[in-house]
Amino acid sequence: MNNKKVAMIVVATLSVVVPALVAVLIYSPYKISADYEWLKSIPRFNATINSLTAVLLIFGGVMAKRGNIALHKLAMSLSLFLGVCFLLAYVTYHSTMDSVIFGDANMDGVLSEVEENSIGGMRTAYLTLLLSHIMLSAVVVPFVLLAFYFALAQDFVKHVKIVKFTWPIWLYVSVTGPIVYWMASPYYPL
Repeated sequence: MNNKKVAMIVVATLSVVVPALVAVLIYSPYKISADYEWLKSIPRFNATINSLTAVLLIFGGVMAKRGNIALHKLAMSLSLFLGVCFLLAYVTYHSTMDSVIFGDANMDGVLSEVEENSIGGMRTAYLTLLLSHIMLSAVVVPFVLLAFYFALAQDFVKHVKIVKFTWPIWLYVSVTGPIVYWMASPYYPL
């Protein structure tokens, strides 16, 4: 089997397995018992990772336009590394903790009518942003992996072609992640 075929199989497999694993962990009623206080800080850690990724993506894009390929490679490699770190932390968090419910002020795991009325349209705005963030984060994974593959394979024509729509989606996901965290942060347990 040639390298291109192996790469495409890896990209396809990861593109299915990663979102499926995340969905199972989020919606599973079974959580790994772990009573570690540091687990509660993972959402803030992930928001920081997303913020750093956004900065690196912008820097990497600027470096590519300026022709500084060495700094472009470094920025994009660090972005991918941070993406892997994010995924590992995200899986750790959601395998041990329940998801936060936006607006659940008393943190009892139920959004009462009173709580829902007190946040009004903010819940719709939050859920719209969250849904777009989640959907685009799942969609962008195979394209990011393909962009890296094309760069490594030195097929720069395909790399540039795929990056034209992959980069803005990845940047959107990296920017909306911290915004989603900031909006939901009052509802995380301390």
